Amino acid sequence: MASFTLAVNGATHTVDVDSATPLLYVLRNDLDLKGPRFGCGLAQCGACTVLIDGVATRSCVTPVSGVSGQITTLEGLAQGGQLDPLQQAWIDEQVPQCGYCQNGQLLTARALLDANPNPTDAEIRQGMEGVLCRCMSYYRIHSAIKRAARVSTASFIDAAAVTGDKS
Repeated sequence: MASFTLAVNGATHTVDVDSATPLLYVLRNDLDLKGPRFGCGLAQCGACTVLIDGVATRSCVTPVSGVSGQITTLEGLAQGGQLDPLQQAWIDEQVPQCGYCQNGQLLTARALLDANPNPTDAEIRQGMEGVLCRCMSYYRIHSAIKRAARVSTASFIDAAAVTGDKS
């Protein structure tokens, strides 16, 4: 057993676990965060995805000993009582069916939009490949990402107009 300090969703947590324990188990069992899901255990399906310093990471194969940086789970996407634009787009586009993949879909999409705020259709398909949806909601997922990109771009344009920022 070893002691690890993790920065998760803006809070610091210390856990005592074996160094080889997958981050997924620590998040779910020790920190009671149920967003990341166990799917395949082989980093193939994406249900366990979290963001580590903004990078989509499969937590089922990431040992807690190898984690440094800010971890964001599904529970950490909403800020200040406001849904992330992706979460709102998921609702508006009626994406969820069974909901099992939604954690991985949303966090992978957040990493995609953070890296590329206005992705093309091909970039969305490429960025989201490897996150499996058992219900085949891919078209709605794609539409929600496009919607969130439009909303985020419009918000940036509105904020720039108010502040006079032309960057």
